[in-house]
Amino acid sequence: MTTMMTELPSSSETDRAEHRGRHWARRLALQALYQWDISGEEISGLLDQFSRKDDILRANTQYFEQLVRGVVAHEADLCKQLTPILDRPIKRLDPVERTVLRFACYELAHCREVPTAVILSEATRLAGKFGTDKGSKYVNAVLDRVAVDLRKACAA
Repeated sequence: MTTMMTELPSSSETDRAEHRGRHWARRLALQALYQWDISGEEISGLLDQFSRKDDILRANTQYFEQLVRGVVAHEADLCKQLTPILDRPIKRLDPVERTVLRFACYELAHCREVPTAVILSEATRLAGKFGTDKGSKYVNAVLDRVAVDLRKACAA
């Protein structure tokens, strides 16, 4: 009788898989929250709609849902955090940039296990991919300023 040893994934492989899952969760959360911001659709309907997308198989679905529900539940607080730093009213921001800023602020305030550098990098990357030409620079500048306050407030 031969016994087969199954190899467990290394911690670096596990970390990479978790990072990819969260990246896709953020990407889908950006799309769902953008749709919510523009259309005012109910979150339950959006979550149902996005649960049927092919890309959901790549995403950490729990993190996706946490981001979407968290941003909606804390929208007023997130906007209060952002408003003093913005150069214009939040409603005048490009909708993609506004959405990225909201979910990155949510992560900074409520997802302590995620390093600040990862949140800022992902937000900047998504703003660059889906936003305006200068959107990634704007998002990065705003988040650089708000991150210090949000992470200090969470540590207190």
